[in-house]
Amino acid sequence: MANNAPKGTREILESNAVAAAAAANVCGSGYTVSTGAARYGTYGTAYTWWNNTYSGTNHLYDRPICAVFFNDIGSTRYMGVRLADNYTATADTEDFGAYSSYAGPVYQKKGYCGRAYSYMEESSGKVDVDNYLSVGTCD
Repeated sequence: MANNAPKGTREILESNAVAAAAAANVCGSGYTVSTGAARYGTYGTAYTWWNNTYSGTNHLYDRPICAVFFNDIGSTRYMGVRLADNYTATADTEDFGAYSSYAGPVYQKKGYCGRAYSYMEESSGKVDVDNYLSVGTCD
């Protein structure tokens, strides 16, 4: 886990280590350092991961980040995840659709200090999740 991971991340990772490992595996080889996790009631859990490399010379911001939003209900919902890095000129990456397991993975080359947005709604249109997760703890 990254030293600067947001408060509560460790508790989420430890409460369901199997789900956390699955989230890291979705991101692909090397994404093993957690930079954040948030549980949204019983609906879903968002995870952000770092692959312990740097995409530039700034060792705070220039970290490749992956975000995944897991559907904890197990039934298909319209849901999505959007990852914004800390640079305003970079387009957000996102994955939205009808999923029963997870949305994502989405990536940013300089994603540390960015934000991961998670969204989920029921077939009736009722919104269950509409939240942001900070990637790391940055000023």
